[in-house]
Amino acid sequence: MSELLPAFRPDLDVMPSPLPDRPGVLIRDPLGFTPNVMIVPPPLLPLLRYFDGESTELDLRQALVQLTGRLEVGEVVDHLTGALRGSGFLLNETYREMKLQGERSFAEALVREASHVGDGGYPAEPEQLGATLRGYFEGAAAAAPSDDALMGIAAPHVSPDGGYRSYAAAYAVLRPDLRERTFVVLGTSHYGAPDRFGLTRKPFRTPLGEVSVDAALVERLERAAPDAVTLEDYCHRVEHSIEFQVVFLQHLLGPRLTILPILVGPFAKSLLEGGLPEDAEPLRRFLDALGELHAREGRRLFWVLGVDMAHIGRRYGDAFAAKADEGRMQEIAEQDRRRLERVAEGDAHGFWELVQRNRDELRWCGAAPLYAFLRAVRPPRAQLLRYEQWNIDPASVVSFAGLGFYGAPAR
Repeated sequence: MSELLPAFRPDLDVMPSPLPDRPGVLIRDPLGFTPNVMIVPPPLLPLLRYFDGESTELDLRQALVQLTGRLEVGEVVDHLTGALRGSGFLLNETYREMKLQGERSFAEALVREASHVGDGGYPAEPEQLGATLRGYFEGAAAAAPSDDALMGIAAPHVSPDGGYRSYAAAYAVLRPDLRERTFVVLGTSHYGAPDRFGLTRKPFRTPLGEVSVDAALVERLERAAPDAVTLEDYCHRVEHSIEFQVVFLQHLLGPRLTILPILVGPFAKSLLEGGLPEDAEPLRRFLDALGELHAREGRRLFWVLGVDMAHIGRRYGDAFAAKADEGRMQEIAEQDRRRLERVAEGDAHGFWELVQRNRDELRWCGAAPLYAFLRAVRPPRAQLLRYEQWNIDPASVVSFAGLGFYGAPAR
C-alpha cells in the first residue's frame, strides 16, 4: 500500500513569488522553526494539494502523469517529496524536531532578541533607526494634543514604513514624565492559540537597548488565570505587534523602560458560537485580573495597544482587488469608524457586538486586544487621532488608526 503523504502545516505564509525571474508561490515559516524558503513553480502548483495527510505518493504520481502525459515522472516526484519532507513545512517528524528545538531555545534564552530588524521592519543600526524614526515624527509632535488624563494609546502594528503616520499620531501624545511608568503592552497574537494570553518574563532587546519586564505582574496574572495563560509563549519570539511598540517607546522615552508584554489570541469561541469572550471562565478570570491590576496600580501603569484593523482584498481571501480609500474600501472605512465610535465611548460590549457580525467580516486582527482593554480597564473616553488605509500589496488593504485613551485627570 502506498504511503500517505504528510499534510502541509496550516501556519505557513504562502504568497505569490516576489521574484520576476522565479514565478510561482513562495512558502516560508513565519514562526521561524525552519529558515527554509521555497518557491514552487507554476507547473507544480496543482500537485501541492496532495500534501493533505489523506493522499498517497501513488496519487501524486498519477496526477503528475495526467498533468504531463508522461509515464516517467519518478524523478520529479522524488525531488518534490524529498524537498518538502526535509523543509519543515510538512506535519512530519522533521517539523516536530524543529519545533521542539525552537521552543526549547526560546525557553532557555535570557533575553527576547529583536526579530524584525531589516526588511519589512526597521533599521538594525541605532543611528539609522533613530534618523528613520525622527523622520516619521516630523510635523506630528507640534500638532499633538496633550492631556494629563491620558492613560493609554493604540497604535498600528503594521510595518512602520506603511503605518508611520498613525504610529506618529498615537505616540506624539506621550510626555517625558511617562518613562517612569510600567507600560502594559497588549499586542495581537497572530500565531498563538485562540482564547489564550501569551506572557513572558524575558527582557526585550532592540537596537536601541534593553527594556525590562515587570516579572511580579507577570506572575500575578499567571496565578490569577493559569488556564488562560501560556507562560514563556514561543510566539513572543517572532511576534511584531509588541516589538514595534517597544521600539517607538524607546525612541521617545529612552532605552531603559519597564513593560508588561501580553499577547492576546483571537477570541474564537465567542466569534464562532456567540456570547461574550468572558463567558468562558478562564478568559473571565484573566480579564478580571487585568482589571484588578489597573485598579490597584492606577497611574503607575500606562497602556499601549499594538493593533491593526480591517484586512481586505485578495491576500485575505476576497475575490476582488482592494485599493485604499477607493471603491469598496470607502464602505469599509464607514464600518471601521462605527466600531471606533464604540471604542471612543468605552462601550466594550457594543464594540464586540459589531465585531461578531458575520464572524468579523472585516477581519480586525486587533479586535481581541481592544476588547480585552475596554473590558478590563473601562476607559471613560477615547480620541481618534488618525485613521488610515494602506495597500500592503497591489490588491490588498489593511486599515489602522492612532487612538488616545483618557481617564480622570490626576489630582
